[in-house]
Amino acid sequence: MNFPKTVSRVSTSGKADDRAAGHAGIQIGYRTLSVRVDERDLPAKPKASADPADAIASIDVHHLTPEDVYIRYSTHPAHGLDTPAVQRRSRDGKNTISPPPTQYWKKALNYVFGGFNFLMWIAFILTLLSYKPLGEPDPSSTVLGVAILLILVIIVAATFYALVDWNAGRIMRSIKSLIAEEASVIRDGKQLLIPASDIVVGDVVILTPGDRVPADLRIVQASSDLRFDRSLLTGESDMIPGVLDITADNALETRNLALTSTFAVQGTCTGVVFATGDRTVMGRLVAMSGEKKFKLTTIQKEVWFFTKIISALALFFFCLSILLYGVWLRTTYPGYETTSLAIMNSIGCLTAFVPQGLPVAVALSLSVIARRMAKRHVLVKNLATIETLGCMSVLCSDKTGTLTAGKMMVENIAFLDNTLTIRQIHETISKAAVPSTFAALKGLHMVARLCNAAKFDAATIGSPVDERIVKGDPTDTALLRFSEGLSVPSLGINAASLVQSWTKTFEIPFNSRNKWALTVVTEGNGGTEKSSDEAWMLVKGAPDVLFQLCSSVLRSDGMLIPFGKGEQQRLSELQDEWSSEGQRVLALCRKSLNGIKLGLPPNDMEELMYAEMQDLTLVGLVGIRDPPREDVPAAIETIRGAGVRVFMVTGDFKLTAVAIACQVGIITQRRIDTIDDVRRAASEKVPAVSRYSVKPGPDASNRALVLTGEDVAALTAPDWDVIVGMYTEIVFARTTPDQKMRIVEEIKYRGDNTVAVTGDGVNDAPALKAADIGVAMGSGSDVAKEAAALILLKNDFASIPVAIEMGRLVFDNLKKVTLYLMPAGSYTEFMAVLSSVLLGMQMPMSTYQQVCFCITNDVVMSISLMYEKPEADLMSRKPRNARTDRLTDWRLFVQVYFFIGLMLWPCAMGMWFLYMSQQGLSFYDVILVFNKWGDGWQGYSSDQLTNFVYVGTCIYYVTLVFCQYGSLLAVRNRRASMLQSNPFWGPRRNLVVPCSMLATALIAVTNLYGPGLQQVFDMRPIPGMFWGLPFAFAAGILLMDELRKAIVRAYPKSFLAWIAW
Repeated sequence: MNFPKTVSRVSTSGKADDRAAGHAGIQIGYRTLSVRVDERDLPAKPKASADPADAIASIDVHHLTPEDVYIRYSTHPAHGLDTPAVQRRSRDGKNTISPPPTQYWKKALNYVFGGFNFLMWIAFILTLLSYKPLGEPDPSSTVLGVAILLILVIIVAATFYALVDWNAGRIMRSIKSLIAEEASVIRDGKQLLIPASDIVVGDVVILTPGDRVPADLRIVQASSDLRFDRSLLTGESDMIPGVLDITADNALETRNLALTSTFAVQGTCTGVVFATGDRTVMGRLVAMSGEKKFKLTTIQKEVWFFTKIISALALFFFCLSILLYGVWLRTTYPGYETTSLAIMNSIGCLTAFVPQGLPVAVALSLSVIARRMAKRHVLVKNLATIETLGCMSVLCSDKTGTLTAGKMMVENIAFLDNTLTIRQIHETISKAAVPSTFAALKGLHMVARLCNAAKFDAATIGSPVDERIVKGDPTDTALLRFSEGLSVPSLGINAASLVQSWTKTFEIPFNSRNKWALTVVTEGNGGTEKSSDEAWMLVKGAPDVLFQLCSSVLRSDGMLIPFGKGEQQRLSELQDEWSSEGQRVLALCRKSLNGIKLGLPPNDMEELMYAEMQDLTLVGLVGIRDPPREDVPAAIETIRGAGVRVFMVTGDFKLTAVAIACQVGIITQRRIDTIDDVRRAASEKVPAVSRYSVKPGPDASNRALVLTGEDVAALTAPDWDVIVGMYTEIVFARTTPDQKMRIVEEIKYRGDNTVAVTGDGVNDAPALKAADIGVAMGSGSDVAKEAAALILLKNDFASIPVAIEMGRLVFDNLKKVTLYLMPAGSYTEFMAVLSSVLLGMQMPMSTYQQVCFCITNDVVMSISLMYEKPEADLMSRKPRNARTDRLTDWRLFVQVYFFIGLMLWPCAMGMWFLYMSQQGLSFYDVILVFNKWGDGWQGYSSDQLTNFVYVGTCIYYVTLVFCQYGSLLAVRNRRASMLQSNPFWGPRRNLVVPCSMLATALIAVTNLYGPGLQQVFDMRPIPGMFWGLPFAFAAGILLMDELRKAIVRAYPKSFLAWIAW
């Protein structure tokens, strides 16, 4: 039996479907005949191997001819598998690759020792040493209690990190499950769309541009321009050709296999599945490779940088404290501190500096992001990348399917002498004196229907045309629906009979370089052994490209006339008119191939068709409307209001692109500059500036620019400086994928820009990969979704400004957490240690109180900040510069050490001295005492003095707890007053704040009045006045910050505003 070796995919609609209907017995009969005649010559099937490397090496299907592939897997090129065969083979399991085994021990180690926990381990070990042996012969139970507390802190923190990580992962896995990966297969003689997980060995799979290869395939039919992206498999970004014949013995190197998780980026092909799921090459490589390497995102780098700085400072001051004890205090003031007590006091340096609430807040932010993104059906491959969107300064967006709905409909058709809307076709023809007045409509219908790569899903073929599921790109889909629904009996126009009468024998699919698609059709059954009565080359594509290749044009009555300058100008003006209304315009052309020998090998056939691409006949123009998405104009207005420039980067015609850009708000200026204006500005002499400074000034007015792909190819570095540095509204039209990628890279290189790219097509994939953040539409191609970091599953463009706001909010809230934690931790608590070591006074805050404050009070309060809603001006601020704007900059340290901290620690220390003075101990009776503090000092016994210290430390602790109320309320707003954004009601309501305040107060009460805590950790009740005074201090801190904010708002260019965080 002979097999079709055409280089195009055989159509399964129309005639092909009818032919397939009689194939019910072909599969079995064909297999039986083949077994008797040919099977003795086939290589034996490779034996299964447990070793993945051996299994890959044993693949031999690429050595087989296409005919032998069908025999081995008992399938058929036109009929595919029948239902019973599918059911039998589905018992082998789903076509899914198992994720690599998670190395839980590594995760557990990260939870237990990651972040600041390693400092807690150091403190724990040193505390144990202070208990025994350094605390002998009378080890203190307080020291043991602190050690137990520290290990509990480590356990609770590790458990919290694990739970948050698990919860965030669970939410994102549930969202990822919403991505419907489908594959086009031939079963029972019909082309069907099925879930990719349902594919079985022997399925005949059809691939079109942008499709992910759903399983390992042996290519049996291929277009001459077939190309694959194997970067996921090999790491190489170059496109790999796909062919029918073996090119290498190694299965990973031969080009006649299409391997799962790679992408068809150009051309079409048909393949037979030879491996699924974990038995594919990718599945076996995953089994060998294990987990993916972890890469830090922007915010993770910031937190890690801050962690290293704080940890280094904590260890430095700890070592300095021990050193001072060893070389100074121990010898100069003997008896002032024991070695055990010195270590315990020095541990305060470790606990004081550690903002334990920060890693908790970072972990919690991931969970908050996951929930909010899940509600909007946004798949974020790495949750922490959301913060990078907060830095976005330029958004480069594709047009079709991204800014527009991607639901194209043919709206107008035109011939040289006549223009019709779709609604007018039947009415106009019926009113014509003779139907042949519009004879050219039959030729236009033929090109639209046959030069078309889109296909109806066989499962919906009985539904109305508008309701059928179509596999294909939006442009082909629009032409398919138009041509299938057009029926004019008086002109012999009928889609079903047209498909029955003609067969595709060769095609060159549309690509961004040619800007056209070509199909060769022959009359009859299309067999290569029998010459056809008639053959046509049908071409559709960009008018500005095809006009140059046409020598004749059809009038509406079918009369053929020369295509001169006058005719070209008339149709070019019509193209401009339609394009300016936002329509995509296609030229439909044809050329007779009668007398030309067809059926050549693929490469020879391709060369022949390129040679014949001249002297075409222009049949007519088609205008296709793709309306903007309803949510796009408002979303772009919000994005631009956030200081983000929005550029359109499209392969469409210039006037169409500009029209859509004006409709959605990308272009708002009446005057639109061109390449000539850019070159004129670039030729002017200007002082040299750093590439980081190439950006529009803060007071620069909006300027619009439109460039074509030809312009982009000719741009120089000074031209790019002008484009990136002067223009806020840009449309790049008629661009190729390589040019899109270059545009992104040139913008990233200048102005400290963080560039995001949105797209949905194969041609957008290079730019999506090159961008800082790629955003793909859920309805887009598989290759675009793989390249992107975010996928908008509901195609909701309005999710982008929400994601930008969330990115900014995460960074803003983490900055507030840091600002809240540091004045108490690295300042007020540290001052307690410093005063003891250098100023010879008793420690005003015990080690237990410092540890407890850091891991309970501070953590509870800082968590409330992660639930803060965006400030009113968050989306009106300019984007954060990821290179220069750090989480902790000098402005933040000014606020910590010279403002809030400078009020906080004197309040706490003042309360300590106030209490001591009430006990008859003056300032100089407490400070610089060193080893004099003991039995008989100022007439007090040792027990009395010890009790004074215990009560004084509790006063210091309680003062710090309640003063932090003022700090928390102060850092909630960067500029706005507390009166306009309080936590109790209004747009910034955050009831977690009062709840956290109540929780910290209860923790303080428990610490002071818990009987066990009094005995173990020397906690004591305090006089009533010391419960009330801290609230006055908290109010004072808040009022001072309110005054600072008022000055900043009133005088935005003042020195105080300049140093404001």
